[in-house]
Amino acid sequence: MTNPTATPARLLSADSHPFIAAPNLAAVRILVVGDVMLDRYWFGDVSRISPEAPVPIVRIEKREERLGGAANVARNAAALGAHCGLLGVVGADEAGEQVAQLLAESRIDSYLQRDAAISTIIKLRVIGRQQQLLRIDFEDAPTDTVLRDKLTQFNALLPDFDVVILSDYNKGSLVNVAHMIEAGRAAGKIVMVDPKGDDFSRYAGATVLTPNKSEFRRIVGSWSSEEQLTAKAQALRTELRLDALLLTRSEEGMSLYTAHEVLHMHADAREVFDVSGAGDTVIATMASMLGAGMPMADAIMTANRAGGIVVGKLGTATVTREELFGL
Repeated sequence: MTNPTATPARLLSADSHPFIAAPNLAAVRILVVGDVMLDRYWFGDVSRISPEAPVPIVRIEKREERLGGAANVARNAAALGAHCGLLGVVGADEAGEQVAQLLAESRIDSYLQRDAAISTIIKLRVIGRQQQLLRIDFEDAPTDTVLRDKLTQFNALLPDFDVVILSDYNKGSLVNVAHMIEAGRAAGKIVMVDPKGDDFSRYAGATVLTPNKSEFRRIVGSWSSEEQLTAKAQALRTELRLDALLLTRSEEGMSLYTAHEVLHMHADAREVFDVSGAGDTVIATMASMLGAGMPMADAIMTANRAGGIVVGKLGTATVTREELFGL
């Protein structure tokens, strides 16, 4: 076995690859599976403190609804021009109808399973003076019957797509994730996973795993040097039989670990306004680029650039092909 600490490492920058041509994404077919949410934003003015408690009073002036969770991943892929489908579970309620409508507006093929026993997951954010003051979450786990139907539908849809993104927010929609990874790889698909939780063994066999720094630390523990981080990352990659492990590191950029090399990428953000949904943008962009046949190094640079753009926007946002490639 190759010593993971001996894996060649290199630093990527915009200067390393000064020009990356925009690929044809219209032919890329991506299936996103995972925890579907509705993000609600209430914007208002804060001018006084409540006499009832030491909290600000927000006078709501505008409301917005956006796709969240796995649906935001699909929205990001579709915004880049890829053909995208979404498989997930929502409630048989008003919020579920709103998710379906937003999917249609984003030209995302909807394969939503309706579960009458639950409510659609909602994240309600109250924004005052361009700052998030409060977030309220409404969530229920899907029932076993609906999850079995979802797995059956996944197997039926798989032949029609090139890339599978499994977006796990630990809300209960991906209890069958190991079966989905096995089926996807057996069918020759690129399978990318955005993980959650304390047990990554269920993601074994995926093509690429994309934990953030805190998620990764929960699995492997802390590290005191770049060499120790590389050793831990390569050990986990080998243990889980991954083609690659992409570690997103906030202001430190991102690092990709494969059997052949380690690629480090500096953060590309010019101004950080809101990091919510940045991971969705990164995995959707990387999946789109790999699906179009882009080399791994170029796909990482492009995804890093997309993440840098989206954190300069408020809330769960997307990046367009024009923004990404300067078209």
